[in-house]
Amino acid sequence: MNNILYKYILGIADNCLILGQRLGELCGHGPSLETDIACTNISLDLFGQVRSYYQYASQIQGEGKSEDDIAMLRPEREYLNVLLVEQPNTDFAYVMTRQFLFDMYHYLFLQKLQESNDNTLEAIAKKSIKEVSYHLRFSSDWIKRLGDGTQESHDRIQLAVNDLWVYTDELFHQTEDDKVMVSNGVGVDTSVLKDNYYNSVSEVLISATIEVPESKYFQKGGKLGIHTEHLGFLLSDMQYMQRAYPNMSW
Repeated sequence: MNNILYKYILGIADNCLILGQRLGELCGHGPSLETDIACTNISLDLFGQVRSYYQYASQIQGEGKSEDDIAMLRPEREYLNVLLVEQPNTDFAYVMTRQFLFDMYHYLFLQKLQESNDNTLEAIAKKSIKEVSYHLRFSSDWIKRLGDGTQESHDRIQLAVNDLWVYTDELFHQTEDDKVMVSNGVGVDTSVLKDNYYNSVSEVLISATIEVPESKYFQKGGKLGIHTEHLGFLLSDMQYMQRAYPNMSW
């Protein structure tokens, strides 16, 4: 059971780690100083949440590994994040759309995780949801601002929504380990979040004059360790220091 709980925690935490790394790549490259700092702060929020998850995961695993080992020294196929969060920073429209599509899910997920009978996960959720509520407000505002802005900003947001939409359904896909955690009252039954998610996302997109995609084709695999070509390049950057200087300490 500990191994299942360990993998369940990774499935939650890896989303925040990879998205945090993506946002970290933008430090110093935002469209304005205020937005640049905001994106960096969101990245730091996600890394803070990740640290709590990985500290707990290291205790569960019981192999003497640190949070840094879990974060930095796994091969690509052992990362269990959804495909959405590993998509590249194509432009600012893609960055905000990716953020918004994940933030909406993340907020709904943490609302339910607060009801977990695992006291540690419950505590992490209660702390994290305060930060994620801001993340959602920030990304939603940018979707509306760009979607209902100039013709170019509208077109760029529409293109980003069309391209990233195919990764949203995976957010609600449950692995066998997820189902075990749900049946034990530890995990969140993400299937019950799906309708609320798409209704809430659609409401924001419509208010931003963005057309909601009708495509029924979706991609998945990240939760099983099968990723897009983008994750390998991201990990090579993120893991460089730990792999170049093993057992380094500050």
